[in-house]
Amino acid sequence: MKIKRAVECGDNIRERLGKVYVNAFYDDVLKYFSKDKAKLIKIFACGFMLECFYVAIMNNKIVGMVACMGKGQICFKKNIKTLIKYLGVFRGLTTNFLLNQFINEFPKINEETALIEYLVTDTKHLRKGIASKLIKSLFTSTEYKKYLLEVAGKNTKAINLYEKLGFKAVYRKYYFPMSYIGMVYTKENNI
Repeated sequence: MKIKRAVECGDNIRERLGKVYVNAFYDDVLKYFSKDKAKLIKIFACGFMLECFYVAIMNNKIVGMVACMGKGQICFKKNIKTLIKYLGVFRGLTTNFLLNQFINEFPKINEETALIEYLVTDTKHLRKGIASKLIKSLFTSTEYKKYLLEVAGKNTKAINLYEKLGFKAVYRKYYFPMSYIGMVYTKENNI
């Protein structure tokens, strides 16, 4: 398996990233926005900021992805016209409103801290260490001292993985439709 920056893979990677993301999170969250996975894939494919993403590739297939962003960066750029195009006016506006709330609630970070988002393993490749390798690659390929992520409070498998990697729970908050736990990893405490 190779870990690469998404920008090294070309712009045509967007649909593949969208598919991996939607398949992984459809049942937990995304089904509330649309029952049509193809539309959701298009929405995410249009919005991903590739310069923030890293991908795990095995046999020329994307088997995992993660976004890492520093202060002032965004990894997903929502577009209200795209939301309305694929979801219709009412669902598009509602989704835009909920995304604004979610984005406005992002944790505030400083120059030494990165926010980890969109950590996903392809559903056909679960339990193969892909998520661990993606996160560990961030620790070695980026210069941040701390890494912050949020995980669904009911996702005990992910929480256990993050704890094994050295993350500590630091807060809990609610986003539609569930609660999330904020976890932090500090390089100096884990070397």
